Amino acid sequence: MPVYDDRTIFEFLTLESAQAGLSWYTVLRKRVAYRKAYLNFDPEKVSCFDKKKLESLMQDPEIVRNRLKIEASINNARRFLEVRAEYGSFSEHMWRFVDGKPKVNKIKRLADYPATSRESDALSRDLKQRGFKFMGSTICYAHMQAIGMTNDYSLNCFRREEIIETYRF
Repeated sequence: MPVYDDRTIFEFLTLESAQAGLSWYTVLRKRVAYRKAYLNFDPEKVSCFDKKKLESLMQDPEIVRNRLKIEASINNARRFLEVRAEYGSFSEHMWRFVDGKPKVNKIKRLADYPATSRESDALSRDLKQRGFKFMGSTICYAHMQAIGMTNDYSLNCFRREEIIETYRF
């Protein structure tokens, strides 16, 4: 489903970057713990995390304890706020990469699922230029799927048309 709420988008960005190199299920199981550790994914609060908080997160067995990923999440919160200040909302900026409406793919079989797209490449380049970390094109594509910027429901999925109906423009 399309997501436009900045806090939810920040949550998904943080979880997607933590997932890099891991299975999505690993991070999904830790989502509740992440919400607690990351103060309900409030980007203002996360952007203020200091070295003491970083060390505390490194000791939390309920989240992914990778120093580079934790440091990236704090950095990304700061970059997130910069983008939000520039565009009025982070959502407004992100959705520009698909002209404001979900891209609907025609997926027939497992082999048809892409890992990246022209749009995720562009989003990744943009975020990296702005100083975001752990935001490669594959992570950006997964993020775009998670917030409904791209609809990869297969042609025979019962949810496909139901979701498309929610965003007829």
